[in-house]
Amino acid sequence: MKILLVAVNASYMHTSLAIRSISNYLKSQIEKDNTSELEVYTEEFTINQPYAEILRKIADSNADVVVFSTYIWNTCVIEKIIPDVKKVLDVIIGAGGPEFSYAPEVYFSKLKALDFIVNGEGEITCWDFFSELSNKGFSKRDFSFINFINIPGLYFYDRNQSKVITTGLRDLISDLDTIPFCYPELLTENSDPDHKIYYFESSRGCPYSCSYCLSSVDKSVRFKSIEKVFAELKIFLDADVGLVKFVDRTYNLQPDRYISIWNYILNNHNGKTMFHFEIEAEFLTEEALEFLQKVPKGIMQFEIGVQSCNEKTLLAIHRSPNVERLAQNVKRIPSTIHQHLDLIAGLPYEDLAAFGLSYDFVMALKPDALQLGFLKILHGTDMEKYAKENGWKWQENAVYETFSTPYMSFKDIMYLKDVEVLTDAFWNKHNFNSTCKFLFRYLSPWKFITELCDFCHKQKTFEAARRDLYWYDILFNFFEFARKNVLFMELNQECYDVLYDTLRYDFVSSGKKGNFPQWYHHRYDKDKHRNLLQQKGLLHSTRLAFAITEFEAFDYDVRSDEPEKAKGNFELLITYNG
Repeated sequence: MKILLVAVNASYMHTSLAIRSISNYLKSQIEKDNTSELEVYTEEFTINQPYAEILRKIADSNADVVVFSTYIWNTCVIEKIIPDVKKVLDVIIGAGGPEFSYAPEVYFSKLKALDFIVNGEGEITCWDFFSELSNKGFSKRDFSFINFINIPGLYFYDRNQSKVITTGLRDLISDLDTIPFCYPELLTENSDPDHKIYYFESSRGCPYSCSYCLSSVDKSVRFKSIEKVFAELKIFLDADVGLVKFVDRTYNLQPDRYISIWNYILNNHNGKTMFHFEIEAEFLTEEALEFLQKVPKGIMQFEIGVQSCNEKTLLAIHRSPNVERLAQNVKRIPSTIHQHLDLIAGLPYEDLAAFGLSYDFVMALKPDALQLGFLKILHGTDMEKYAKENGWKWQENAVYETFSTPYMSFKDIMYLKDVEVLTDAFWNKHNFNSTCKFLFRYLSPWKFITELCDFCHKQKTFEAARRDLYWYDILFNFFEFARKNVLFMELNQECYDVLYDTLRYDFVSSGKKGNFPQWYHHRYDKDKHRNLLQQKGLLHSTRLAFAITEFEAFDYDVRSDEPEKAKGNFELLITYNG
């Protein structure tokens, strides 16, 4: 009997940990059972692939059973394809993953071609179910849930009585070491380590109860043995993969354990692989913070969920309100570790003004990136019940993003969508570092970004096609508008003169330019350019030296922390990678 496990990923770079974990577990069990007639295959697509291409590939598999891995980002594709697979292939169709398993009634009623749903961890459930299917010599056309009622972890639909049948919950897998390594292709040459993201779990479950998160449903945390973790990390390191993302919902639970993993990575690093961790910064221990001081650049990056600095909000969503401890620890994480801090818009008790306080709180921590997310009301979470009872409105279908709350209107949410665009352009991409560094000594980031957002609305900026260089023009025009209209009492005329220089410096530093915009005064001097190249010993090849450098003069020392305190003629040689 041929089993096909299908993932539809958000992008080509992503890899599906779910179908890999299940398929490799099934293959390990097949090896142990000489009588098994199961054959297991996987296919991974992307949500942007041509629909007909996906359907054809599945049909060509001639599988007896096709099971789809579902989550909010691929549901629209899966819903569309399941009925059509049934039309082109005589097959039993199932689905698993959080999206379908937390709303079986919804999906059985929508999809008449759906035969079963896997509920919870799928490795053992799939083995038991597929083995039973194979042993019973099933008929695809006479498939009946009655034969499998004693296998826990499944949902079926009794279409005669129009109700969902559950076979009960399956016990969680206690020994994660029984699950084989999910990327065996890395042990061969049949892999693409430079262009894929590899996901890795050293634990399952989460002890916390964040009301919006599905991980809060499973509070039983289980760990792989440290020996297995080290052995599997070695495979990633030996294969020189580019990025490994730990999917542990909260990585830093057991200090001795998580520090030992960090230490293994540090001591065995290959000079290439980046490891990504989701951490709760307020729970980092002193030992962990001291360890991080010796981690060089290019080895680790952290994703830290702040979500809000409003204590009432944090308590309402069952998160730790100790934001001061979080801030202290984030400040102690060295700059060699890329930090990505998250905020969520649409939470309880947070209007635009309160959200602005959270925005400034996070920006004061100077993250490498601030991700502004929007609350998603997921099936099966505490937030789903809370939102229904308290007047939230959200998307009818996946991804279930919030439209409005008792504290934010739809217009407010859309406004924050534009703030998200500006935050990404002016902070996350690091194209305006000098300008932001100077500006935020005088203005709060929230005040700046909201005034800029209002200006952009008037200019219809968000309706236009935008490239990175476009934002320099926007910011220059905004500063001119602010200067003429005295928009910021905190900025005097000299501040705007400094901002003009920092903006020019950011622009010229962003890459070699063939042309300069109308607002940009290029104070170029070829002889001085040549002299600076000579002083730096870069004139080995004159053509190359001029091609990978630029000369520019400024009225202020734009490279200093306080450029306004040093006025004069500052002639700089800008060097580009080349």
